[in-house]
Amino acid sequence: MTSTRVRAGLIATTALSTLMMAGCSSSDTETEASTSATASPEASETAVALETLTEGKLTIATGEPAYEPWVVGDAPESGEGFEAAVAYAVAEELGFAAEDVVWVRSSFDSAIAPGAKDWDLNIQQFSITEERKNAVDFSSPYYTTTQAVVTVEGSAAADAASVADLADLKVGVPSGTTSYTVAAEVLGDQNLAVFNSSEDTVLALNSGQIDAFVIDLPSAFYLAAVELDGGKILGQFEDATGGDEFGFVLPKGSALTEAVTGAVDALTEDGTLAAIETEWLSDAVDVPVLK
Repeated sequence: MTSTRVRAGLIATTALSTLMMAGCSSSDTETEASTSATASPEASETAVALETLTEGKLTIATGEPAYEPWVVGDAPESGEGFEAAVAYAVAEELGFAAEDVVWVRSSFDSAIAPGAKDWDLNIQQFSITEERKNAVDFSSPYYTTTQAVVTVEGSAAADAASVADLADLKVGVPSGTTSYTVAAEVLGDQNLAVFNSSEDTVLALNSGQIDAFVIDLPSAFYLAAVELDGGKILGQFEDATGGDEFGFVLPKGSALTEAVTGAVDALTEDGTLAAIETEWLSDAVDVPVLK
């Protein structure tokens, strides 16, 4: 995830699954169609020409376990969840049929450490940083984090459905962050309560000092499900400027890096990644874009 995310408490799979409940069934048909697609003969020839760990197969790693909304039900092979869907879209763009994708698991830290890997690609919310590039390769970004507004049931913000609804409420932000920059631009700084850290901001909401707070969407999923009693994500802001960029991790010097980057870029250009983002990070988890 991001370099500032809280990973330690991500044991609350059940809580996170609740966020996905309403939207998963509506997308089953579309997902089954996308993951059962067979690559064309031309695409298959491209896949065979690529230098992968196992000839004719694309081995993709994700976390153990993998959490929603990134992977639904800890089953990436289903193609359900944002990153599972992105992985299959990239595989297809590279010429691999769904049945030629092999899933394995890895820890987050081992994936970005130097050394040999037992996978071709790894996807589990890796922020692209210059420091990490010393040890591994990255594709171009498949997602840039947006900022979200989080509250709790029963607060003055609980029914807010637009930017205008937040205008007279006390909204917290951690200082010196993208969250602060975006909140000040969208909401104005007159009603913002600035705190030293994300942890202090969460405590302020729990204690009733503020009505809501702004945080990056990946952190919002965790905090709303785990750290807050009755946590609720009201929505996300449309502008992703300044957000962390997530990319596929590949072994350092991988022969696949250029091809994977090309696939991600093509899917960005034709709108596929935007559609996947809307399906799994907005519609499925009921996190609308706040207007």
